[in-house]
Amino acid sequence: MAVGADTQADYAAFISYNHKDVAAARRLQRRLESYRLPKGLAGPDGARRLGSVFRDRDELPAAADLSEAVREGLSRSRALVVLCSPNAATSPWVDKEVRLFRELHPDRPIFAAIVDGEPEEAFPPALRNGPEPLAADLRPQGDGVRLGTLKLVAGLASVGLDRLIQRDAQRRIRRVTSITVAALIVMLGFIALSVFAWRAQREAERQRAEAEGIVEFMLTDLRQRLRSVGRLDALTVVNDRAMNYYRSQGDLARLPEDSLERRARVLHAMGEDDITRGDLKGAARKFTEAHRTTEAILVASPEDPERIFAHSQSEFWVGYAAQLNERVDDALKHYRGYLHWAHRLSQIEPGKSRSFVEMGYALSNIAAVQSELQHKNDDAIVNYQKSLYWFEQAQKIDPKSVMIRMEVAERHARISDVQLYRGDLAAARWHRTRQLELLIPLRNEDPENGDIAYDTLVATRALARIASEGGELARADQLLQDAKAQSTMLRARDPENQNWFEQHLRILMDAAELARARHREAEMARLVGQARRFIRESSPKTAADPAFRAESIKRLDAMALAGAESPGKGKDDGIW
Repeated sequence: MAVGADTQADYAAFISYNHKDVAAARRLQRRLESYRLPKGLAGPDGARRLGSVFRDRDELPAAADLSEAVREGLSRSRALVVLCSPNAATSPWVDKEVRLFRELHPDRPIFAAIVDGEPEEAFPPALRNGPEPLAADLRPQGDGVRLGTLKLVAGLASVGLDRLIQRDAQRRIRRVTSITVAALIVMLGFIALSVFAWRAQREAERQRAEAEGIVEFMLTDLRQRLRSVGRLDALTVVNDRAMNYYRSQGDLARLPEDSLERRARVLHAMGEDDITRGDLKGAARKFTEAHRTTEAILVASPEDPERIFAHSQSEFWVGYAAQLNERVDDALKHYRGYLHWAHRLSQIEPGKSRSFVEMGYALSNIAAVQSELQHKNDDAIVNYQKSLYWFEQAQKIDPKSVMIRMEVAERHARISDVQLYRGDLAAARWHRTRQLELLIPLRNEDPENGDIAYDTLVATRALARIASEGGELARADQLLQDAKAQSTMLRARDPENQNWFEQHLRILMDAAELARARHREAEMARLVGQARRFIRESSPKTAADPAFRAESIKRLDAMALAGAESPGKGKDDGIW
């Protein structure tokens, strides 16, 4: 092919990178190929995606002549994206690809995507000597992954960056706003129904049915949607409105059993949200009140599967609160009560996935106490394996259930943790890897689901720990970087979510300990300081758990002291 010949541009871009940056190149390729332009910014042909992106190591497995294959890929690309890092700056191949692209297409754009190092140490010579390229700084301390990617998209799509950022932000806000508006509309309708409930007994009964239909929606579909986008603030309003409705009904003894059961479920939901914020005392009070209610209802209807199910949930929540407060006997008492009622439910409604799910939960809860509080790891493994069996049976009955699929993945996570504690790194890695394999399709199906994103984050961090324990420090560092990126995106949705706060802080502390293990004392000191600032600058509502806060500060103090006593031994080239 003649240099400069007019060729068909089959690729939106050619990514040039050093093989040491292959993970970053893969992530960038996926982001560019999957990005969908907002409405109004489509190309002249109406396409809202950039198209294929050429990455030579994957695109050329069958090439006989790498140089000719690279030339072919460059000739068919509308633009060149150079992944800039100290690795790329010293790579002769990256430098040659830049020069070759300029030779083939002097009029086509070149974009620099910085993933590590400062520009002067990250740019290959061809970029430093030629016309200055458009740069997107993908580092956390630069533009960040999201803004940096948008800069590249804007350049590749030939649209204004300001317009793209504005349209992209509007699109993301619309997703969350639509669910929040739905909640507000439901609450307004709920209030309107409550105002007129007193007018007449017959009218009140009709409106009660309508109002409790809304309560049911709030406890199921709406609650799940709000949880998936991390809106704990909206969840609190929803729960308060539901509880205010029951307070307005006067004497609880006069409420029908169905209404009392729904009220107990509201208390379960409110207690669960208290735990998310770190308020264990408030959660325990609500769970105990719900337990008294469901127990009384069950006594009146001992063979009703719905009453059995409702009380089994109360047994779980009271046991869970006891477990969090490390009251072993109380936790096991209620978890065994939970298992008893789950088994009774399976007898009354055999062959239903709900019964199998409850058996799986109960066995898993008992295993958690055995492992975490009693350190009976052999017993815990047995019960976790039984729990996995019941969830897999439930999945056979209801294969499309997202909840059941997530719980199957979670059982692998629990088994992995116990195996890691026992020192069986191979088994721990297998089960965590299996968990991620099960979560990936779920996340692809619902990328905005906060629960799935959180589980993926925890699994990634756990695999980093396993790699570190096995001496694979570079692999552990790569996994922690991935976990930090996931955590940053999660916390942007809801900065006051206690679980998301704790995971982000743990990632920073894990990264600091890994830096010390790699003899990067300066990097460790930076990460310790970053973690301390994170604690100091976070909302008091977020860092509400004093035990976790104290434990984290103690851990950071120990690392700082160790770093002061051990002068740096290695090059500090971390990217945290």
